[in-house]
Amino acid sequence: MYQEKLPPHDINAEEATLGSLLIDPDAIFKIDTFLRAKDFYQESNEWVYEACTSLVSRSEVLDQVTVARELSQQGKLNAVGGPAYLSRLVSITPTSVNVEHYARIVSRLATMRRMIDAGSRIAAIGYDADPDVDKALAKAEGILFDIHDNRFMRDFQRLGDILGDYFDKTIATKSEGERPNHLKTGFPAIDKILGNLQRSDMIILGARPSLGKSSLALTIARNAAVDQKAGVAVFSLEMSSDQLARRLLSGESGIPSNKIASGELNDAEEKRVMHALGILSDASIYIDDSPHLNADQLLSKSRRLRNEVGIDLIIIDYLQIVYGSDRVQNPIQEMTLVSRSIKALARDLDVPVIALSQLSRAVMSRNKPRIPQLSDLRESGSIEQDADVVMLMYRTDKDYTEEEWNSTHPGERYPLGMTDIEIAKHRNGPTGNVKLYFRDNLTKFNSVELERGSP
Repeated sequence: MYQEKLPPHDINAEEATLGSLLIDPDAIFKIDTFLRAKDFYQESNEWVYEACTSLVSRSEVLDQVTVARELSQQGKLNAVGGPAYLSRLVSITPTSVNVEHYARIVSRLATMRRMIDAGSRIAAIGYDADPDVDKALAKAEGILFDIHDNRFMRDFQRLGDILGDYFDKTIATKSEGERPNHLKTGFPAIDKILGNLQRSDMIILGARPSLGKSSLALTIARNAAVDQKAGVAVFSLEMSSDQLARRLLSGESGIPSNKIASGELNDAEEKRVMHALGILSDASIYIDDSPHLNADQLLSKSRRLRNEVGIDLIIIDYLQIVYGSDRVQNPIQEMTLVSRSIKALARDLDVPVIALSQLSRAVMSRNKPRIPQLSDLRESGSIEQDADVVMLMYRTDKDYTEEEWNSTHPGERYPLGMTDIEIAKHRNGPTGNVKLYFRDNLTKFNSVELERGSP
């Protein structure tokens, strides 16, 4: 005869947990950081635990009498079995020493029940047969990740323990060659100001079109993946993966991209390209060149890649092409939704996210030099507010021809390729200006001090 299988639970562990609280009120401070009322399978036990936590939250005495009064005021005392049930909980629990062990059992089995529920909800999504497959997958993944994330509740940590963990991670990274805790951009002047790329930071790289922001982002991706063995995800909504690969190959080999594309290479150049190809092939750079992506798809794809291979940095090129999940009509509301989603992505995956951004047309209405400002991001919703770091790019040679420069700046060398990186916002540190050199034929940035030795 078929008998329905009950969800996993342990009534004895639930009763032992509650009994421990009734004989030792301080025991609740050992478990309230991870155990919630909804973790109890038996509803009456859920109500008793709620009564206990309510009393503690009001700084009132917690014992058998006060819990009975609390339940009575809520009209639940008779439903749980009256004062006799509370007395029974006390009688079957000789000591509160093992309260955390019992509570962990209750919490673990609650997670198992949530997994069963998640399976049903995911099945329902499948039966709905939503025509947007990516949206359906994002919902399903979100259900599973919610179970994982909700298992953990942050609690106070002693400063010494935090610093000890940080020290251990730093030593492990240096001695074992593991992936770095903090990534470097590969440009010492930028890394000095930012203190490297911090995990969970949303970093905006803003510039007018054709100033090289994609090239700078790719150079950072290369520096992280090749020099630091980091995993890098690149979402390129504007350029194809072939174009990006060619740019990376050009920068690594020192051979112009158009020459690589044509295949007209001499023996020496071919050797350089093959050597660069070997270096880049070993790099953990993953490129998604889907031309249309929404915020949910970005999160879903990033989560999947993190679980499959591990990633340490995400680059999005560029922000204004990503669209909000709900397809809102107002462009500013749309960008606000996208910006907040990307900040949430950085925090959720605990990686720095570099998002490229176009600037508003206001910058073009200024007199030369047309140096961008933070206000040029404001028309794009909450980007400035959400970002932890904002870097703005400016190139003098894009504002002045060589002839104009010589007439207005006599005796000064024409700054061809010189690029100002203005760190206009830095939530956790200083701002400042850094100069880089852009090699147009290689679509590659170099530090100014290293330019003489570059290929």
